[in-house]
Amino acid sequence: MSISIRFLGGVRTVTGSSHMIIAGKTEVLLDAGLFQGHRDESYEINTTFQYNPRLINAMVLSHAHIDHCGNIPNLIKKGLRCKIYATAATKDLAGLMLEDSGKIQEEDVRYVNKINKRMGLPLRKPLYTKKEASRATKIFRSISYNQKFCVAKNIYVTLVDAGHILGSSVIVLDIKDNAGNIRLGYAVDLGRKNLPLLNNPVAPKGLDYLILESTYGGRLHTPIEEAQSKLREAISRTLRRGGKVLIPSFTLERTQEVIYFLNELLKEKLIPAVPIYVDSPLATNITEVFEYHLDYLDEKTRQAINRGESPFGLLNLRFIREQNESKGLNTDKRPMIIIAGSGMCESGRILHHLQNNIEDSRNMVLVVGYMAKNTLGRKIVDREKFVRIFGVEYELNAEVVIINAMSGHADKNELVDYVSSCLPLKRIFLVHGEEMQAEELRNTLSQKGLDVYIPSKGEEVLLS
Repeated sequence: MSISIRFLGGVRTVTGSSHMIIAGKTEVLLDAGLFQGHRDESYEINTTFQYNPRLINAMVLSHAHIDHCGNIPNLIKKGLRCKIYATAATKDLAGLMLEDSGKIQEEDVRYVNKINKRMGLPLRKPLYTKKEASRATKIFRSISYNQKFCVAKNIYVTLVDAGHILGSSVIVLDIKDNAGNIRLGYAVDLGRKNLPLLNNPVAPKGLDYLILESTYGGRLHTPIEEAQSKLREAISRTLRRGGKVLIPSFTLERTQEVIYFLNELLKEKLIPAVPIYVDSPLATNITEVFEYHLDYLDEKTRQAINRGESPFGLLNLRFIREQNESKGLNTDKRPMIIIAGSGMCESGRILHHLQNNIEDSRNMVLVVGYMAKNTLGRKIVDREKFVRIFGVEYELNAEVVIINAMSGHADKNELVDYVSSCLPLKRIFLVHGEEMQAEELRNTLSQKGLDVYIPSKGEEVLLS
């Protein structure tokens, strides 16, 4: 029986992660992420599949970020009916994330179509609706960490903690064939040691092959401990000049980490007690999932919550649900901190805050996460003089500050250390990274005598 990997998405780029394991006639899908980029390109990529979703025997989801789970509703529309295996926390979070994704897409298309109608341009359709997204979790099945489970003929799965977001997993597949057993690890995305709220990543033993992310394959992060001081400096500077701090943030995990750090700064009276807004209807529900799934949090956080000292309980923190409240923040001239999605500035309420505040030099855009190539967020990081928001050009006068210390992705040294903990390995496949980052990590690992390969989209590699 032949065993192979088909690399479907999230190769030589960081969005739209999806890969298929093929063992004889059995097909198991690992992740089904949403590709994020220009609207026309995104729509084409996210609605076109190189396989028949009806023939998939099982799917395993590593975690609930949209670039890993966001295309599941489209797969279901195309006929996917198999079970989707994930941790209980991932199942609950993915349900929230997918419904919110559907809602955001409906709202964005409604807004864009108002402009298109006035300009005589064709009207657009959302990739999927909130109602279509709500069907997804009906086929989810929960697996606990370290529980070996048969997901399809000859394929067994064990999930271990990836330390990336709540409930995130490194997927370990034991694939049986006539010659014995192949053990494959899927560490996409991989967290860092000592992140707030989370446990450290677990390195599985006895692997033959490893599929590994390379987001920061050629870069080093400053220590996570420095994030708090950099956050304090940036926020204090902006508030002193009477500006607003806009934080584009992934609603899941990064928002909770930012709240955690703000809580620490306020407790120590290191920043002024200005209003803090989390402008996302999703954020309160996600925070409740964090507090419900205590077993996935680190010991320090569990103990704090059990003592009634939740890091999410700031007195001057307000969660914004209604659109009218969100719009009201743009007419409120007081200094404040606004945390809003999406993390790459491609959709969601952050677009409206940028639209209304990006031309004011008193304000700051505080970047706390990765911005993929060709996204609005990357253009802001690159400090392009003019950026387009909803088709209109705006001058980027606001200060831009980047805090890479808060990244939830392992950097070059952390990835190399993780690989060292998984040795010996027959081969490593690098995915989820722009080409330059993947190439740098390949060169580093190759110098250690390891067989490292960077696949192309759509490529199928035979394992046995």
